[in-house]
Amino acid sequence: MKRLSLVGGLSLCAVCLIAAPAHAEEARDLCPDRPGLGTPACTVAPGTVVGEMGLIDWTRESDGAARTATIAAGEMLLRIGLTGSLEMQAGWTAYGHVRTRDKVTGRIGRESGVGDVTVALRQNLRNPDGSGFSLAVMPYVTLPVGSAPLGAGDWSAGLLVPLSFELNDTVSLALTPQVDAAADGDGDGRHLRFGNVVGLGFALTDSLSASTEIALYRDRDPTGHATEALLGLSAAWQPNDGTQFDVGLNLGLNRESPDSQLYLGVARRF
Repeated sequence: MKRLSLVGGLSLCAVCLIAAPAHAEEARDLCPDRPGLGTPACTVAPGTVVGEMGLIDWTRESDGAARTATIAAGEMLLRIGLTGSLEMQAGWTAYGHVRTRDKVTGRIGRESGVGDVTVALRQNLRNPDGSGFSLAVMPYVTLPVGSAPLGAGDWSAGLLVPLSFELNDTVSLALTPQVDAAADGDGDGRHLRFGNVVGLGFALTDSLSASTEIALYRDRDPTGHATEALLGLSAAWQPNDGTQFDVGLNLGLNRESPDSQLYLGVARRF
């Protein structure tokens, strides 16, 4: 019953995301978490709610033994402004499907499930609207309420320290260092994971923006240590002050990274 209540509640949030009108007057520009590999330092204005949703996410991975395709839909994030510099977040993925093909036998395996719930607080320390030099700290915890293949099987936690610099009127530099107590691959226990995202953002017009990013993560899972390296390219369009649509492509730069990831999403303030 708890899981059904969670699904119902977040499904209602998804409906509100598409249908609800944007807040009539906002002192801050819309500053969504998506798209991209990094995390912005800006926070939601007090008393304001921003809903973000990944409409579709397709990831392809391949190694010597198997080829895997993962499709995720309904990746939801709800952000609520608590004070002038503090926001609360809750995130959940409604559906995931993994198709694996064994390269030796040709056997195909399929799994479907829902994701874990992540709860976070973001405290901005300088310029909560993201202008100029902006800095924040963001602790989070992930609760293992999901199921395979999206659910990790155990709780995890971490800390992100997003920061950004406006280099001029059109170009900005952003970094997202983070350290995690990540869930082990076997779903029992935690291990150290750390890394950073460095990106450049470009304001192409008043409503259109783009970014390019490099991400490096070191994962010390007991089942096998790995270093993930990704190149991210993304673009976003804001047709009005309260809505954004986005598209992105991530490419793996080494054998320990997913080959490619393509995604589409929307963000809405209401």
